[in-house]
Amino acid sequence: MNSSNIVRLVSFLFCLYITDVNAQNANPTVSFYSIDDKQEVLLNEGDSHGAQAPCEVTCTANLEYDQSEFDKVVCEWKIFKKDEGETKPLLDRYEENVTYTLTNSGGYGIKFYATFINNSTGLTYDYETEKGFDIVISESKLTCTDALSPNDDSLNDKLVIECQSLVKVSGVIKNRWGKTLHVFTLENIADGWDGKVNGKPVKDGAYILHIDAIGSDGLHYRIKKVISVISGYNESDDSPSDI
Repeated sequence: MNSSNIVRLVSFLFCLYITDVNAQNANPTVSFYSIDDKQEVLLNEGDSHGAQAPCEVTCTANLEYDQSEFDKVVCEWKIFKKDEGETKPLLDRYEENVTYTLTNSGGYGIKFYATFINNSTGLTYDYETEKGFDIVISESKLTCTDALSPNDDSLNDKLVIECQSLVKVSGVIKNRWGKTLHVFTLENIADGWDGKVNGKPVKDGAYILHIDAIGSDGLHYRIKKVISVISGYNESDDSPSDI
């Protein structure tokens, strides 16, 4: 074979290779519900975002390839702590799409790999996210006010509970006789309490608040205190109403 034919053959094989390489791709994404943003967050490769724990992330490969050229695709997702690296992954799963819940504070990295395989020709093509995805789970926090004045004046109308990155919550509000009036869970702790039971306002007075919670950073919160319900109080008044 002369040199000109060799050049033409190499050019043909190169064009064939480029065609095959461009025929398959992936557009991996990572999504999760953000408590702070109060909406679903979608991350593309190279994106970074903060979140509260527990944070359930959904990793989607979004494969794009010609099935006539490749028989199968082997996918791999890795989720790891940034300070430990991907050699010590928290999750290493060979699936196209995966979900995983981040429960500890700190920085996390997510990477995706795929190998496109043609069994008949032996042709393979490897895909890898170069930049990956970064998620930073915030440290925990739990505080609450001491009183509420549910009189619809838009001021202190409910017991305000400020919380962040809690992974376990158990809490109750009881009256002076020990009857449970309200139960706090991980799902409703941030809503606080509006001073009502079954839609009806409670009487003014003192109530017992007890919350036991664990944060994403391992902190254990134990709050037990008296809270006051003063429905006749208005901040424009000097003192609570006698009503």
